[in-house]
Amino acid sequence: MNQPSLPSLLGVFAHPDDESLLAGGVLAQHRAAGARTGVVTATWAPDSRRAPELAAALAVLGAGPPRLLGYGDARNPESAPGESRLVDAPLDEAIGRLVTHIRDFRPEIVVTHDVVGQLTGHPDHVRTHQITLLAAEAAGLEHLSPEAGTPWQPSALYAATHSEAGVGRLRTLLKRVGKSVLTVPNAYVTTTVDVSPWAGVKWSAILAHQGEVARERPLPGILARLPEAERNEIISTESFTRLAPGPVASDPYRLLA
Repeated sequence: MNQPSLPSLLGVFAHPDDESLLAGGVLAQHRAAGARTGVVTATWAPDSRRAPELAAALAVLGAGPPRLLGYGDARNPESAPGESRLVDAPLDEAIGRLVTHIRDFRPEIVVTHDVVGQLTGHPDHVRTHQITLLAAEAAGLEHLSPEAGTPWQPSALYAATHSEAGVGRLRTLLKRVGKSVLTVPNAYVTTTVDVSPWAGVKWSAILAHQGEVARERPLPGILARLPEAERNEIISTESFTRLAPGPVASDPYRLLA
């Protein structure tokens, strides 16, 4: 049996549609190569209006069923009535929930938000970044969250990001609807992927989030109103920063004599 040429990939994102917008191309790319792919979504409840759209998007990407942490969106009380907002949830609790998914899925690579909160600085994006960094390391340590399953250490952690040079037309489009645009220095980007072969799949996954496509301010709605060529130019490149969970093979600095 042939082994997949790309590693297994687990995306961890704050909201339904983040997975398609930020990493839909690499998720489709890895799945096309035969790799296992999955997505954990930190907010919105399984019985919320956005859950079926998330399931439809993941089906398009071949990323399996939704994996929901079940917390509330910081800006939408209907997202998970009766549950804590992600930004208010106890840190250890949120880490433990994510560790369970990492140990269950056993990904070689984990992808999440960047440290600035993905262009708009949404607090859920920032919190998801923080939780994922901690959970990716905790997942490999047997004394942390022992109830969450057999330890598993992902080999690599990537943050989806937008550099100052790479943000392109998104800057104008987001500012036009009154949104902030937070980028990172160009040197912060370690990996840029041309996902144009999978742009059609990525766009179909974005369209599955119909509620956001129908609105004017969310990015799916903004993209839906663009000419196809302009939209494809925006969605055909995905940028990431390589992070390193767990210990590295050697340390070039001697901290102790």
